[in-house]
Amino acid sequence: MVIPMARTSRKLVICLNNEGFEASLERRKIYVSIPDTEAEKHQLLRVIDESGEGYLYAKSAFCEISLPASLRRAVMLAT
Repeated sequence: MVIPMARTSRKLVICLNNEGFEASLERRKIYVSIPDTEAEKHQLLRVIDESGEGYLYAKSAFCEISLPASLRRAVMLAT
């Protein structure tokens, strides 16, 4: 049984490096990161990319950001 993840557990990240993934990621764009403890053990981050699906990318290609609650809500609703 799959339990849906709470939207609040998702993080916002900015893509800093899309080398090799130009079709899937845009530099300087905000993406939603989904928690994945197994991926994090391997320095990977599960990100909802341009395809709308969650894929693994190097954690070093992103920077986590913090936004005021109203702006965070607006960004999350737009994704």
